Amino acid sequence: MKKPKIIGLTGSIGMGKSTVAAMFAEAGIPVFDADAEVRVMQGPGGELLPAIEAAFPGSTGPQGVDRDRLGHQVFADKAALARLEAIVHPAVGARRAAFLAAHADKPAVVFDIPLLFERGGHEAVDAIVVVSAPHHEQRARVLARPGMSAEKLEHILSLQTPDAEKRERAHHVIDTGTSLAETRAQVSALIAELLAPDAGTGS
Repeated sequence: MKKPKIIGLTGSIGMGKSTVAAMFAEAGIPVFDADAEVRVMQGPGGELLPAIEAAFPGSTGPQGVDRDRLGHQVFADKAALARLEAIVHPAVGARRAAFLAAHADKPAVVFDIPLLFERGGHEAVDAIVVVSAPHHEQRARVLARPGMSAEKLEHILSLQTPDAEKRERAHHVIDTGTSLAETRAQVSALIAELLAPDAGTGS
C-alpha cells in the first residue's frame, strides 16, 4: 500500500511555524504537532507526570507540569535537559507513529517538529520545509511574548540549528516575512508541488 508523503515542517522560534502548520491543516493535510502532544502529556493527568516528578521533584502539580519550576531546574543545564528529553521524546515518537498509522490512507501528512534537525528527525521525512523570516522580525516577535527576555531568547537560539543552516538544508523554504496572504499562497503552491504525480522532494 502506498504510504503518505511525510513533510517535515520546522523553523526556529518566532519564525511563524505554527501559522504555516495551521495553513497546511486548513488545506486538508493532517498535521502532527509535537509541541501540542507534549502539552497534553504534561497537562492535568498527563501520562508523563509521574516520570517527570520523579526526575524533577516539585515540578508538577494538579495542573500538570509547572513550566516555571521545571524551567528553573533545566534552564542552562544540559544534563538536566537531556534527562527530560529522555522522558519526553520516546513518548512523542509513539504518538507520532500512531498518528501516521491513523492517516495511512492520506496522500501526505505534516510532522510539525521544532527540533527536526537537532534530533535527527529530518532523516525520517520525505521533504523538509523550513519556515523562515528576517532576523529582526523574528526577534521582535519573540520579545513581544509574555515573560520573554533577550537572555532567554539567546539561550533558546543557542540550542537550535541556525536559521541560515536550516534554510540551506531544506528542500523548501516558506518565507513568513511577508503578508499572511502571500504566505498562504506559498503554502498552497508548495502543497500542489508536493502532491503532484511523481513529485520528488524538490530543489
